Amino acid sequence: MSKQHAAAAPVDPIVLGKLGSSYGIRGWLRVFSSTEESDGIFDYQPWFIKQAGQWQQLEIESWRHHNQDMIIKLKGVDDRDTANQLTNSEIMVDASQLPSLEEGDYYWKDLIGCQVVTTAGYNLGKVSELMETGSNDVLVIQANLKDAFGVKERLVPFLDGQVIKKVDLTTRTIEVEWDPGF
Repeated sequence: MSKQHAAAAPVDPIVLGKLGSSYGIRGWLRVFSSTEESDGIFDYQPWFIKQAGQWQQLEIESWRHHNQDMIIKLKGVDDRDTANQLTNSEIMVDASQLPSLEEGDYYWKDLIGCQVVTTAGYNLGKVSELMETGSNDVLVIQANLKDAFGVKERLVPFLDGQVIKKVDLTTRTIEVEWDPGF
């Protein structure tokens, strides 16, 4: 594990995964990936974590699949105690490393914070997060404080063309065909 590199710290950090518990006594750690293909996380380098408000760059010495998990060996992490200090740290990279998407495809990070409005003009609220359900992604929308329907949160499926009518990242709005009372 190298020391803090302020100049190399991500300008637009995005979480790609998380370091899990230690594995064995030689400093190996489990790693949990948020990338579409789990081992795709290794395509993005360098990795950074933030500890005590300071960025630290991680250098991967080795990695491998172990049963259902992936485990990694970081340079400078040679024992269980040092590895345990990194457990639950979020693995981040600079968003500029992400590949460009085709028209109609979006990164979740770009949808979070967007205002969601129905085709009839009703403001449903802002996207606070997204969930993966297996069949489709779902927008989790925090409703406005004075929502006419008394709803605090809405779950709206991200079905392009059916429910999602228009996504405008410039104005940060998503237009949906959705009943505000639902």
